[in-house]
Amino acid sequence: MQKFFSREAWLFYFKHPAVRWNVCYLLLLTIISLCFAFIFNWLVGIVVLVIALVGGLASVKQLRRLVIDANEYLNHLLYQIKQGQQEALLEMPMGMIILNRQHAVEWINPYMARYFSLKRVVGKPLAEVDQELAQLVLQHADDQKAQVVSWQGRQFEFLVQNKNHVVYLMDVTKYEQISKQFKREQIFLGNIYLDNYDELIQGMSDSAVSNLHNYVTSEINKWATANHLLMKIIDDDNYLIIGHEASLQALEKKKFKILDVIRENTSQRNSPVTLSVGIAYGESDLVRLADTAQNNLDLALGRGGDQVVVRSKDKPARFYGGKTNPMEKRTRVRARMISQALRELISQADQLFVMGHKNPDMDSLGACLGIRRIAEMNGKECWIVVDDEHQHSDIRRLMREIDNYHGIKDHVISPEAAINKSTSNSLLVMVDHAKESITISPALFEKLQNRLVIIDHHRRGEEFPENPLLVYIEPYASSTCELITEMFEYQPREGKGLNKLEATTMLTGIQIDTKSFTKSAGTRTFDAASYLRSAGADGMMIQAFMKEDSHSFMERNHLLARAEISNSVAICAGEEDRYYDSVTAAQAADMLLQIAGVDASFVITLRSGNVIGVSARSMGDFNVQVIMEKMGGGGHLANAATQISGQTIAQVKETLLGLLKQDPVDETEETEE
Repeated sequence: MQKFFSREAWLFYFKHPAVRWNVCYLLLLTIISLCFAFIFNWLVGIVVLVIALVGGLASVKQLRRLVIDANEYLNHLLYQIKQGQQEALLEMPMGMIILNRQHAVEWINPYMARYFSLKRVVGKPLAEVDQELAQLVLQHADDQKAQVVSWQGRQFEFLVQNKNHVVYLMDVTKYEQISKQFKREQIFLGNIYLDNYDELIQGMSDSAVSNLHNYVTSEINKWATANHLLMKIIDDDNYLIIGHEASLQALEKKKFKILDVIRENTSQRNSPVTLSVGIAYGESDLVRLADTAQNNLDLALGRGGDQVVVRSKDKPARFYGGKTNPMEKRTRVRARMISQALRELISQADQLFVMGHKNPDMDSLGACLGIRRIAEMNGKECWIVVDDEHQHSDIRRLMREIDNYHGIKDHVISPEAAINKSTSNSLLVMVDHAKESITISPALFEKLQNRLVIIDHHRRGEEFPENPLLVYIEPYASSTCELITEMFEYQPREGKGLNKLEATTMLTGIQIDTKSFTKSAGTRTFDAASYLRSAGADGMMIQAFMKEDSHSFMERNHLLARAEISNSVAICAGEEDRYYDSVTAAQAADMLLQIAGVDASFVITLRSGNVIGVSARSMGDFNVQVIMEKMGGGGHLANAATQISGQTIAQVKETLLGLLKQDPVDETEETEE
């Protein structure tokens, strides 16, 4: 009875609501029954009282048994839990090490002891027991989640509880092997396209065409078989390849030598064929995989062809090839089709806006003038968006000359005015660039990005608008002015043609971009120059535009004096606290190529906005584009640049030197953006 009325027992009774309310209910019911019984008859009351006492004693006995059984159950459960914890520590398939503050081993479980060959390790410093494991503990002491590490030739999920000085290791070698095997066996899709096949076979006999096609197909098939790929012919100039990612990794290590094999062997046959390849991986949806592969092929073609683009979803692209200067493969048919498509878009728009890139040059502004004239010939108003800041001396001279042509001057507006004038039916034309990040007015681009036309002669990069209405990117062209000049042949004759200033500016753009027709100038370039000359381009005015002021002249010579030449590469780094104009830096890079033995030049300078600019040039044998892409920029094989924020000139120079060591002059074929 004493145990029943003890504090622990009553706490048990009243701790649980079900017990508490049942006891109170029965006690209240008993008292009420006794009261009514004694009121009715005292004998009945005594009988009820006796029954209540007997029932109460029985209840007390049962409750006492309940308390004893509950305590026994709890004690047994606690014992089982403790025993389970001890057995888990000893038998669980996970290594466990407890260290003291001095990183000496205080205890290890039997599972962990197997990795120490059952040697005695308790009491010894961990570094003395296993130096590699001690290094892992130090490296991952602050990790919040378990990391997969390699130790003793196996893979472990590794976690350090720094607060409690406990180290956990779980062997996941089997699962890592399964994961790697799954990744190796994932499917990739690739599209192979013969860049210039249609142009090559024109004029060839049927037998020669058949021999060329059979040779190319045979080489691609042998390459596919050797690399465990499935190859299928889609068309005369299009192939499909399917393989596992393990094969793709092997191909990337070899840098897709099939490009060189096809190009070199077909060149010996006087029918040089180049390949463009788009490869996609990392998708379980085959439809999306095929779409990505096609997009990658488009990117390879937009960059000039003769290269491979490898990219998976949400990852940067990797580029291989692109070592050679692109051959001139444009046809007048394509120029006519683009010109007619542009006329249709102009007719559907209420007005046009045309803009080039930041820090505009003659090619950019000349292209803007050409588009304005095409719009006028089609009866539409076109506004040239120009930023008055950061203009070089030749652009300032051109703008002063434009003041004498009121028809043009009245259509030159600021980015802010362009945003206010634009409507949902306006058409935006981006010339000489295809990146939002370098356009004059990103805000105008955002507003009219669904009504966009792109005309450019630079290789296409990963940063590219999503849904332009018309894209005319020809890396084979010398300049954007050349592309736009070809369009005039297909414009309405009743409209006014180019005036003297427009023709002169466009010819100046071509002349500057071709280094006076010595670089990237094909037969079409001279045709365009001839047309502009007949339209009134003035040679004396061109010379006046190309003159430079004394300050720029001295700045360029100052840069040239700081040049360092090593292994056929000239690197010129400006002073850390001195600003240089971008055009001056580009001119310095061009002049360094005139030095005997220099195949490539890089000029690193501080630009306005506290960014570090790098201008890169080469004679064509050295691919400066891939180097600049690795540094966040882009451009052409022989003409590229980049801008970097948050670094010093010395740091950028060190990064450039590191990249040049990775990609020597004769092996600049891979880049990752």
